[in-house]
Amino acid sequence: MGKKNLTLITFLAMLGLASIGNAQFVLESEIPFQTPDHLPLLRNQVDQMMQASLIQKLNANPKWKRLIAEKKMAVGLVDLRNPLATKFARVNSNVMMYAASLPKIAILLAATDAIEKKELRETKEVLTDLRLMISKSDNHASTRMIDRLGYKKIAAVLTDPRYELYDEDYGGGLWVGKRYASQGARYPDPLKGLSHAATVSQVCRFYYLLVNGKLVNYERSKQMLGYMADPALHHKFVNTLDKVAPDAQLYRKSGSWKNYHSDSILVWGSNWRRYILVALVEDPDGESIIRQLVLTAEEVLKDLN
Repeated sequence: MGKKNLTLITFLAMLGLASIGNAQFVLESEIPFQTPDHLPLLRNQVDQMMQASLIQKLNANPKWKRLIAEKKMAVGLVDLRNPLATKFARVNSNVMMYAASLPKIAILLAATDAIEKKELRETKEVLTDLRLMISKSDNHASTRMIDRLGYKKIAAVLTDPRYELYDEDYGGGLWVGKRYASQGARYPDPLKGLSHAATVSQVCRFYYLLVNGKLVNYERSKQMLGYMADPALHHKFVNTLDKVAPDAQLYRKSGSWKNYHSDSILVWGSNWRRYILVALVEDPDGESIIRQLVLTAEEVLKDLN
C-alpha cells in the first residue's frame, strides 16, 4: 500500500470516517479535527448548490432582501458534516461592518498567541478574564486584555499570513482598535476606520481554522474552544438553538450596539447539524432577524441531504 493511501486511511480513522465503495460517511468525530498541515482556503470551498439555496431563502423575505441589497446584512454558512469536503455559502461576505463585541474572539486569539510565545504570562487573572470576555462578553475583562496585549499585537496576529483574519484585499475582516470603555486611544482599521469590525467571511474563517486545530496549534485551538463553549448569554442564535437543538454543543460569540447586531456560532450536533453560522445586521430588529436566521440556515443544510 502506498504511503499516501496509508496517510489518508490514518486521517480518516482519526476523524471517524468509514468508506464504502466511493462513498464516505462521518460516523463520529471530536473537535477540533486533527487535519493535515495544508488546509484548503475556505473562500475556495463555496458550494454552488448551497450558495443558490441560501440566496433563494434569504431573498424570500422582502426585508432581508432589502437589507442585503443595501449591504446592511451579511450571512456566512459553513457545512462541516464531512471534514474532508467542507461547503461554504455566503452573502455580502466581504462587507465589513461594525460588530460590537463579536471581535473579542480576535482578542482571544491574540492572547493565546502571546501566551504560547511567552509574551504574556498564563496567570489565573488572565485565564479568568478570557473566560469572562467570551462567555459573558464582559467589557472590563476585555479592556484589561487589550491593555495587556496592545493594539499592535492584536493587529499583527490578525494580519499574520497563517490566519489572514484581516486582509485589505478581501474587504478587511476582524479588527479591534478601541478599548471596550469610554476612554482610551483608538487604533482604527485601515480601510473604514472602524474600531470593532468584522466580515462574515473572516469570522467564518476564524471558526474554520479553530475547528481544524489551526489557530496557534492543536492544543491551543482546543483551549480556545473551551472558552467559547456553553455561552452564558442565551439570545440571538442561542435563543433559537436552545429550542431546536437543545443537545447540540455550542461555541459562540456575539455583539450588539445600537442598531448593529452580530452573532457567530459553531454548532456541533448529530448528523447534518454540524455547521458554522455568522450574521452581521444593521437594523433595529437585528436581534429578531438573527434568531430567525438559524431556521433558514438549517433549511439550507437539510436541503443538502
